[in-house]
Order: sequence, then structure tokens, then C-alpha cells
Amino acid sequence: MKLLESNSASNDNIEADKKPKGISQLPSSSHGRSWVLLASLLALGTIFVRSSRPLEDYAVCSVDSKIYTVDAAYPNVQCIVVKDTIIADVGDLADVNARWRKWHTAQNFTGPKLPWPLDFWQPSLSVSFVEPKSIIVPGLTDAHAHVLQYGAAMNLDLTGCKSKQEVLQRLVNYVKSHQPILSDPSHWIIGMGWDQNLWSDTHYPHAHDFDSEPLLRGRRIYLDRVDVHAAWVSNRILQLMGNLPEEVDGGVIIRDASGKPTGIFVDNAMALIPVPAPTQTQLLEHFNRAVKDAHAVGLTYIHDAASEPHIIEFYQKYAATRKLPLRLYLMGNMDSNEYWGNKIPRLIDYGVGRRLNLRSVKLFTDGALGSFGAALLEPYSDNPSTSGIMRVQPQALSTLVKQFWADGWQVNVHCIGDRANHVVLDIFEDVLSNSEHGNATDRRPRIEHAQIMTPEDLERVGRLGVIPSVQPTHATSDMWYAEQRLGPERIQGAYAYQTMIRASKTGILPLGSDFPVEGINPLLGFYAAVSRLSPSGDSPHGSQGWYPSERLTRAQALKGMTLDPAYAAFAEDYLGSLSIGKKADFVVLDRDIMTVPVSEIVGTKVKATIIDGEVVYGNL
Repeated sequence: MKLLESNSASNDNIEADKKPKGISQLPSSSHGRSWVLLASLLALGTIFVRSSRPLEDYAVCSVDSKIYTVDAAYPNVQCIVVKDTIIADVGDLADVNARWRKWHTAQNFTGPKLPWPLDFWQPSLSVSFVEPKSIIVPGLTDAHAHVLQYGAAMNLDLTGCKSKQEVLQRLVNYVKSHQPILSDPSHWIIGMGWDQNLWSDTHYPHAHDFDSEPLLRGRRIYLDRVDVHAAWVSNRILQLMGNLPEEVDGGVIIRDASGKPTGIFVDNAMALIPVPAPTQTQLLEHFNRAVKDAHAVGLTYIHDAASEPHIIEFYQKYAATRKLPLRLYLMGNMDSNEYWGNKIPRLIDYGVGRRLNLRSVKLFTDGALGSFGAALLEPYSDNPSTSGIMRVQPQALSTLVKQFWADGWQVNVHCIGDRANHVVLDIFEDVLSNSEHGNATDRRPRIEHAQIMTPEDLERVGRLGVIPSVQPTHATSDMWYAEQRLGPERIQGAYAYQTMIRASKTGILPLGSDFPVEGINPLLGFYAAVSRLSPSGDSPHGSQGWYPSERLTRAQALKGMTLDPAYAAFAEDYLGSLSIGKKADFVVLDRDIMTVPVSEIVGTKVKATIIDGEVVYGNL
């Protein structure tokens, strides 16, 4: 099949194709006997065609050509044709149908071409239309997320709690509703999502707070902060931990005025907490929950940012025996400053369905802005006693990056603060200027988050070809306190997405959510990227959005959730756009997010999610 050169079509042609041929030209009664015979043959032909039609071939169409391909050669088309797991053709219905018939006849039919109305014997392409207001887009990708962590977090979700007391009440309700935990105080209670910045008292909580609720007193409670860069634990866990070090390299144990731990552990200090490892059964439960929610919001591909060895093993075993229900691009991670690239497998198109890949590593430099862990070049504006945390020293990080680079790994580094970003760009610039192991195009180094940068580094990240992988909902979650943290000058280089695209040689800006830190729905990220507003439609700068000059266009945002993350994972040749020869991964939405008022984007629903041509959620 060849690519359609014109993608326009008249509604008359569409309607004509949808009607059975000959209905508008019924014969006169004098020819009734002949028509009865013909009708019988038509019925027989329909049975024949349905029973012989290759079930793997079908077309999905939009009357108004509202199929957004993210392919510059033909941005909008009326139909896509799916054969097996591949996009086989795109274009107007009449043209793709004609090409399909021609191709299918050449492959399978050796007899003469019959004239109308006897051509019902010829095979026909199965065609369905989406609803008039619906659109089709490529399968959506989250370029930075934590799949199993999401499933675990949904077990006890503390996001959105407006006070410490609301957190405690959710814990009480959780214990009451889980009989094994209620009857066994030694059972660990693990949750995630609290954020002291949402409370009237924005100070960190204390281990003693749990003891204010009789049902919680004496229990083993571990709660990750929303950014997973701080943990709040109970007094019982502090007792189990015993003596603690005075200092932790790359982390902090928060202490009271007398020097006693308060139950808050930040960044590397969190590794001291003896949290029990999840069982294989629990991992499967977490995975199934994450997949179910991902399919429901149109996600077909996820970059799993920091897959530790036990997680890699879980995915590898799963993929070896059955098809993963979505595509996964893993970033390997181990908690070590010694080279560990030889301790994890490399996986390229691995397993049943070839949906698992592991060819990158995730390294960390600093913490998060909300927990004062982001490493800044100057002290925090609202807390001058600290400039944040470097979780690894620059020289050690440089050595590690160069080892991974030389060994052929894609290197992806977590950087939030302007110091962390500056240090990593120094390292990448050194590697790229001296490396004998490939350039930025070949190796595609990434900075995960790229949240706060100096103006010079915003220019440098683009000039070097380093890929900034960003999360638009971080901007709209942090906007209520970020300027207080950074001050009026540094904030100009924060969450600067449009600036990054303008500085980039390639225009590549993968978008993710960091779920479960943010919500799993990628359309919330789309909305945040194009509006710089909260879901309720406000911002510190009003209804025009927070620093609206950094908004992305809708085309940029859609590309950032499809083709750009495919490029960032070396998959642009077969994923990321609805192009001929690529995988048939696509999503049907109930409204046109490319044209509806911005306020209507957040209400968008997914009608169907398709991976490899197979419907995994909803229906066509």
C-alpha cells in the first residue's frame, strides 16, 4: 500500500460508501423476480464475505477527519487501516478502501473482477466510524512514571489531604476497614501522598502525631511524602530502628531541639527505614491496578523511572510467559555510587509481544522542591539555612555517568534544582565533547524533571542536545509555593517548557506525570501544559495561567505525549504517530482536545484504548 497524497473527502462520498450499493435505485415491480434472486445472492454473498474476511484487517474513521496522526506529512486523516498489529494505510475512506481491495485481491483472489452488483463476491474492508464529536490520537505515553509504586500508593492514598488531622483520619478509616491490620498491630501500614504545603501549618509533622489517635498508637506506620523524597514514620518504627547516625550523606534525619529524631527522613536517609519488601503477589496486585487505571486514561506506553532489580525481575518473568498489557521502557536503578550496569540485564523488544525494553539507567542528584531537597546554587528564599541536598557529589556522579556511557547505556539523571541541573550539564558537556562512544543523537541523554535552570543552562541543554523530560502537572502543583521558595529571579528559569523547545535543536520535549506523585491521567498533563492553570481554572497569576509565556501549544503538547517520548526511548521508528508501518496504538477521546475551550479539556473521557490493534479498554 502507498501513502495517500490527498486526505480530503466530501461528505457525499462518505455517505455513499456507508450505504449498501443500490438501495436508492430499487427496480420496478416488472423486474421483481430478478431482484428477489439478486437479493438472495446478496445475502449469500454477505455470509460468504463475513466468514472469509480476514478479521485482523479493519479501518477506523472520523467523518470530519479528526484523526490526529502527529505525522507532519499528513497531520489529519479520515481513516486508519489496521492489519494485524500495524497501521497499514491512512487517508480518505474511498481511497484506503480501494487500495485495500486492490492489495487484498492481488494477495488472495485469482478470478476475474466482477461488475456491480455482482462484486459483492469481492472481499470488503471492515469499517467503523467514531462518534461525530470524538477524535483519534496516537496511543499516549507517560515519559516519567512509577508503575508499581502507583499500584501500591492506591492502597492507601493520602493525596489532597488539607490538614494533618485529615491524614490521621484516613489512616484510622483504613485500619478499621482492613481486619487483618486491625487485629494485628505488628502489621506495617504503608501509604503515600501527604503534603505539608497544603496544610495551614506547613511545618513537617511528627511521629508523636500518630499517637494522638488511640487506634494508631504503637503501630508501624510509614508514609511517603507526595514527592517520595521524604518519609514520615511512627514512634514504633523509630524504636525498631534503634540508634541512628548523626548525619547521612545525601540525606537528612529531621530532629527536634533536643536532637531526637522527629520521624521525618529526607532523601538518602529514607534508606535507613526497614520497610518490608513487597511479595510477588503484592507486586502483581500493584501492577494489575496500575495497568487497569492506565488503560482507562489512554496510556499505551510508560517509561518506568527507576526500576530496581526486584522490579526488573518481576517484569522480565511476566513478559517471558505472557504479553505485557502495555509497553514499558525501564530505567534501571540501584542505590549505589559504585558502577552497577553489569548487574542488570539489557532487554530490547523482550518477551511475548516484544513490549519490554531496558536500555537506560536512572541516576539521582538531588531531592525535591517541596521538601527543600532540590539542590540550589543559592539558599532557599524562604529558608536561607539550606541550599538543598546533593544526594551524590559531583565527582562521584561524573565517574558513574562516564562508566555507564562507556558501557552503552542511555543515561537519565534526576535533576530538580539549578545546582543539580548545572552539575549534570557540566558532566554531559564533558562526555559529549570527549566521548568516543557516540553523540547526543545516538545516545539521547536525558535530564528527568529539568525543573529549575539558570538562563545559561536553559540555552545549554538545547545546544548540547540533552533531552529534558518534564512533568507539566508539577508546574501547576508547585506554582502556589515555588516562587516563595525561589524568589522572583530564579522562578524565571523554572518549569520553562516553551523556552526549552525554542532552545532545542530537535524540538523534543517528552512529557510525563511522575505518577503517583501526580495523577495518572495524561490529559491532566496536557491541560496543565497548554493552560498553566489548576484543574479548577486558577493560578497565582489569574485565569491567564502561571507565567503563560511558557505554555505549550496543543500540537506541541500532543507531540510531547506521543512522538517525543518515543524518540526519547529509541522507538520513534515504530511508535509515537499514526504513520504507515508503525504499531497500531491509538486512543479514541470523546471530544476534540485540540479545539475545544481549554476549560473543557479536563473533562475529556477515553472511549477506547487500542494497543497492537487490540482494544484493551472501551470499544470501537
